[in-house]
This record gives sequence, structure tokens and C-alpha cells, in this order.
Amino acid sequence: MQNDAQNNAQVSGRLLGIVRVVVAGHVCDLAVQSVPLESDTAKAAGGFFVEGERLGILVDEAANPTQVQAQIEAGTAEAVRHLSRKYLN
Repeated sequence: MQNDAQNNAQVSGRLLGIVRVVVAGHVCDLAVQSVPLESDTAKAAGGFFVEGERLGILVDEAANPTQVQAQIEAGTAEAVRHLSRKYLN
């Protein structure tokens, strides 16, 4: 198996943990980081991101634990969709 984990040096947030996603034998460890997010944007806070070759999940540092869990779950689902398109198509 290949590990597609990326060093997320550009995003500087507090590391909350790692989410491991496996798609078609490819293992990707996504860093989950809390960062300050704009609350006045129309886009839902947090979620999966791709920055060049870097992948990860961002959550709003001001969110309560229930919201953080929801952001991690949504980010993980987005990551699975992204990686499925990459490796299964």
C-alpha cells in the first residue's frame, strides 16, 4: 500500500488529530487542524481541502465539540469523494 500523507506546512493551525482514509489500497492520513475561520461567509465552516499536493481537514477553532465532530465527518466524506475520483476513475 502507498501512503499519500502530505506535510501540511502552509496551513498553520492547532493539530487535533489524524483521519486515515483508505481508497483502492491507497492510504491517506489527513491532518485535522483547527484554525480561525470567517463566520460571515456563506460557505459552511471547515471541511476537506486540497492545496497543491497537500490534503487535510480544517475545523473552526471557535466551534463547539459537536460542530467540530460534524466538520470532521463532512471533511472526511469530501476526502473520500475526492480520493475516489482520483484513484477509481
